[in-house]
Amino acid sequence: MRALAISALLMSIAMPELAQNARYQPDSDWQAPATAASRDNPLASKPELAAGGKKLFSRNCVECHGPEGTGMESKHSADLQLPIVQQQSDGTLFWKITNGNAKRGMPSFRKIPELQRWQIVLYIRTLKPPKSPSEN
Repeated sequence: MRALAISALLMSIAMPELAQNARYQPDSDWQAPATAASRDNPLASKPELAAGGKKLFSRNCVECHGPEGTGMESKHSADLQLPIVQQQSDGTLFWKITNGNAKRGMPSFRKIPELQRWQIVLYIRTLKPPKSPSEN
């Protein structure tokens, strides 16, 4: 019985790692138009609104991107912590949230009000990978 409990504990620790999509490669055809990519986040000066973005993310994005935004390999979803995602402009992230990518299974979130989509972008900016012991 004790071995079963230990096995269950080890699986619960390992499962998030197995679900993470660290091998995510962006879809090279999914590019925001220049006018969309150059848009500034109208909420950029209000980082406190990222808390609302987190709630919206929890309701709309966690199913595929996970609670920490690390993506899920089984759903081919982006690891939002990766530099390749974080280096995209706010306008690009907003455009991708708005339009989705049917080819990769990401729905459009156009029905979410515009300012709330910008809040999600604010929250995505807070997603960072955990620091390694050498960085502490």
